[in-house]
Amino acid sequence: MKSVTKTIVIRAAPPVVFAYMDAIGNTGAHMMNDSSMMMGSGLQLKQLSANATGPDARYRWSGKVMGFPMDFTVVVTKWLKDYEKIWETTGHPKMLILSWYQMQLLVRPGSDQYQSTVSLCIRYKRPKPLFWRIVSFLLADWYANWCVNSMLQDSKIALESRPVT
Repeated sequence: MKSVTKTIVIRAAPPVVFAYMDAIGNTGAHMMNDSSMMMGSGLQLKQLSANATGPDARYRWSGKVMGFPMDFTVVVTKWLKDYEKIWETTGHPKMLILSWYQMQLLVRPGSDQYQSTVSLCIRYKRPKPLFWRIVSFLLADWYANWCVNSMLQDSKIALESRPVT
């Protein structure tokens, strides 16, 4: 299993940061936008659970990347309000360069009440089929770094452009 962890400081109170990053549409925006990193494609997001956040919240990502179908469900497996969230793929995910992933968000108080230290980690496994394993060897680490950096930087920009609360 491989992992990538990044930590940044965001100038916003921990409850504000956690609430923003807990919304999967905010942290997953980089996967919904047509971009070169998504090979000119974007995925659609659908809420499957009655609850949008919290324990057992479930979402389905679907679409195509480079013409290949993508279809996977994520479930929140751990949720401690304003502090920690863990979510991971479940079932039989159809992904290209990963066969499974788990993400962990940790939000801790910074040096004052309007500052947060935010850590985001992705743990992942490579696919078993030889072709996709080779593609994963070439692209998965790069993609995982891009994903974590996008989630953190997009959140930082969005939160720091708001009035301090």
